[in-house]
Amino acid sequence: MNIPVIETERLRLRELRADDFEPYARMMADPDVTRYLGDGKPLSRADAWRQLAMILGHWELRGFGLWAVEEKASGELLGRIGCYDPEGWPAFEIGYTLARHAWGKGYASEGAAAALTYARIVLGKREITSVIKTGNRASMNVATKLGATWSETVPFYESTAEIYRYPIV
Repeated sequence: MNIPVIETERLRLRELRADDFEPYARMMADPDVTRYLGDGKPLSRADAWRQLAMILGHWELRGFGLWAVEEKASGELLGRIGCYDPEGWPAFEIGYTLARHAWGKGYASEGAAAALTYARIVLGKREITSVIKTGNRASMNVATKLGATWSETVPFYESTAEIYRYPIV
């Protein structure tokens, strides 16, 4: 599996590694981070490990996936951003999740813009969305900043999600 590395001004999007597990598990155990993900519950260490393995498996099975988001200046893992489309998902999406201490610094927009460009140019995707749990204003703001517009509400994990569609270019 050859996962490409993408660099932006402040970020490095790279393959998730075993040494990312501790910061990843901490991030996914934070109820503020997981509030709008899946069923909204924090992950146990075992579930965080399984999710990390699933993210790597997504690359193997689909040829694309979520990258680790590393701050270039410090080498710190900030979260995950990338292209996501597992079986049963509402649509191909650009997804982004960052640790709470990385919020409000423009990292999500910076990394998601790079993933959006990758999806369009490398993957040749035209129909690109972000699937955002209803009420997640911060993620909606990132999507709209990158040009997406609200399209529809869909059932999602015993709740609902908003589909934001990016312009076809």
